[in-house]
Amino acid sequence: MTELKESAMSPVLDPAVAALLDNPTTTRLRPVFEGNNISFAIGFKHINYVAEAAVLSHFRAAGLSVGSMYKRFGLGFEVVELRSRLGALLDVDDEVEAEVTPATKDGATEFTFKVAQFVERDGERLKCATSTVRVALRIDDHIAASETYPAGLERFAVRTLGSGDRLELAATPSPYGSLVEGRGTVGSDPVLDELIGEDNAFGWRWRMPYFYCHFNDRVQMSGFLRVMEEVEDLFLASRGLAIKEVLDTRNWIPVVTQSELRLLDETLMEEELYTVYTIENVFKSLLYTARMDCYVIRDGELVRTVTGTITHGYLTEHAPNEWSMATFDEATVSALSTPKRVAA
Repeated sequence: MTELKESAMSPVLDPAVAALLDNPTTTRLRPVFEGNNISFAIGFKHINYVAEAAVLSHFRAAGLSVGSMYKRFGLGFEVVELRSRLGALLDVDDEVEAEVTPATKDGATEFTFKVAQFVERDGERLKCATSTVRVALRIDDHIAASETYPAGLERFAVRTLGSGDRLELAATPSPYGSLVEGRGTVGSDPVLDELIGEDNAFGWRWRMPYFYCHFNDRVQMSGFLRVMEEVEDLFLASRGLAIKEVLDTRNWIPVVTQSELRLLDETLMEEELYTVYTIENVFKSLLYTARMDCYVIRDGELVRTVTGTITHGYLTEHAPNEWSMATFDEATVSALSTPKRVAA
């Protein structure tokens, strides 16, 4: 009798929604050649892209592809959280077997998926990366739904991607047009100075371009992965550790062991993004962790729209195609640990 009552209380899901929530999928993918920046290895950003692509494939397999959901239900697919741990180098020639395992909790308003990436190397199946991917379905104002939602999908449909922290804005923002040159503002800026304070941090201000956005409106997760890579590059250059110079003089190759990003609010196309990159720890002269927080100014307030962390180190090639972790020298530890102040 108890089983009958519980069954009667459980909602009946559309088969496609049930497949999203219950059925694991496996797809074979290749990393995009664009991610082959150093030697033959694929960088962290494109490893995360593979995880996202695997989840997109999972939706297609269930019969709810991104395009069809947008056109039929007026819902935009949004990766709102992406956490990845990298276990082994991904080769530019690898074919990845990506396993997607649904992990959405009862009553949750976001889909959760575990993604594992495997490659076959020297006759063995090797795990290269694991990720947790969370997805929301954003109700879109640019298109009217032509069909009702499949049963069970409505709980994942949201009007906004969140409401990030609101901070009082004490500084007066400088006009963007007078500051931008190429890659944006990385010098003294009143808002960045306010956000950084006395922290061991680096600030960057940049107008978000349309090609980091989707659904006519807002920056997508892949755009913030690009922001994270860009601010890391600018930070290292500001500390005397420009990637090209380090490669040429020390034979150190950048490597990321894990990364996390969470969308707290929406960042709109062509808004100015204030990005603060804060060094949190340097571990045993091998790795350092940094936190990235992104803000926009909206209605006279600073709104934190994104937060995340990254763990970074270096590999060194001690023989052709043989790699090991590099140990930071004193100059590198000092550069990472000591705030560099820019005079106003």
